[in-house]
Amino acid sequence: MSNETVRPDSSDDPFEQLDCTAVIADIWLLLDNECDTGARARLQGHLDGCPSCLEHYGVQRQLKELVSRKCGGDAAPESLRERLRVEIRRSVTITQTSVRRDLG
Repeated sequence: MSNETVRPDSSDDPFEQLDCTAVIADIWLLLDNECDTGARARLQGHLDGCPSCLEHYGVQRQLKELVSRKCGGDAAPESLRERLRVEIRRSVTITQTSVRRDLG
């Protein structure tokens, strides 16, 4: 992987210039379908022209598939889910209290 900017060969291409660091940082957004159409096109355009990033994408995709196969059907125990609910509520309450104190 390099920090070089890779662009498709076309001089009037619609892809923004992306460096490898930015693409690697957004690989999971692409894998999880959490990016908009424009971002998907820019990332795919970079991957199409950068063998190093494409290889990294392939490794991450395989890792995601492996985790899905091995852990996809597991559900968290109810006791863990309840503890998480309590902790999330507690964190939200603490955050809200801090914001009120800072604003007040």
